Amino acid sequence: SAVDRLGARSRVVSAFLPSPGLIWQELVSWAGSVVPSAPKSLPLLKRRLMRAGFRKPLAVRLFHGARACATVAFGLVGLLAGLHLYADANHIVLWTVAGAALGYLAPMQYLMFRVRRRQKAIEKALPNVLDLMVVCVESGLGLDQTIIQVAKELQMAHPELCDEFTVMNLELRAGKRRTEALHNLADRTGVEDVKKLVAVLVQTDRFGTSIAQSLRGHADYLRVMARQRAEERAAKLAVKLVFPIFFCVLPSLFVVTIGPVITRLVRDLFPMIENM
Repeated sequence: SAVDRLGARSRVVSAFLPSPGLIWQELVSWAGSVVPSAPKSLPLLKRRLMRAGFRKPLAVRLFHGARACATVAFGLVGLLAGLHLYADANHIVLWTVAGAALGYLAPMQYLMFRVRRRQKAIEKALPNVLDLMVVCVESGLGLDQTIIQVAKELQMAHPELCDEFTVMNLELRAGKRRTEALHNLADRTGVEDVKKLVAVLVQTDRFGTSIAQSLRGHADYLRVMARQRAEERAAKLAVKLVFPIFFCVLPSLFVVTIGPVITRLVRDLFPMIENM
């Protein structure tokens, strides 16, 4: 009835079941807090994490935890593989140590892969970003407003460089000088073309020259350098193809061309020689 529906009901509280991703994150974070880290390598690790796009405060702890978990997991896999393949204790220990070493090195290799991929994306995006910056500056915007507009317009096309511009904008809003924010941009990316762009912008700001002209000249320079790097890779292609051709293509070509001749010699000529 209506009275029963309006009456108080006993609430059923279901048990909280965390997701596997949350459990894994908590496990990795706990392992990272337990594992000791070397203070000397901490600045270099933070710089690499930042260049890979990991800016969270717990990034270092999560990295150490992932390395510890990977070391234990790969070590157990190596132990199981050694027990399955060998009965000798020396081979089992060797497989366990090899698996643990692989698990210890794998997170750093993945981190360096992320750094290189992000740097390549930033290098690829820089000429287009400079062209849009030239358009914004020539339309009357200042450098700070230009950076904000470029980060907003190209967020979908080039998210890596636009994220760095957004961080630079936040630093400027926090009160840092433009020169310091530009140098931080170059340090966060680690890309030589960005460092050259920062040098151009700093010199332009210091001497009061035209920003649009400097950006246009630097954009043309980057396109010329990209074209030269492409030509250099094309020139190296012939040398790099020597070994695949020599070891892969030529043996199969010899088998196809000379194989029937050798087969006919063995089938026809050798019996004739034996009969003579």
